[in-house]
Amino acid sequence: MPIEKTSYKELRKSKPRHLKNIAAKSELKTLTKKLEKLISDKKADEAKKEIRLIVSKIDRAASKGVIKNNTASRKISRLMKKLSNLTKT
Repeated sequence: MPIEKTSYKELRKSKPRHLKNIAAKSELKTLTKKLEKLISDKKADEAKKEIRLIVSKIDRAASKGVIKNNTASRKISRLMKKLSNLTKT
């Protein structure tokens, strides 16, 4: 006999988690686009301030399990590389 009560409870629990994960990923995308716009506009000072916020949000998302650790590292690495290329030129 399947245990139906627990499966219904899992469905109830997974809905808010899903919404939270989607919101977190959406926020990361928005912040990343904002940073890339600052980099393309060559605003290094503002981009440096923004990158600190983004890195902390990405790390938090990784620690909460919203994104995987390697994905977080890769995103941070790519953003830092873009910022360092801006400051070099």
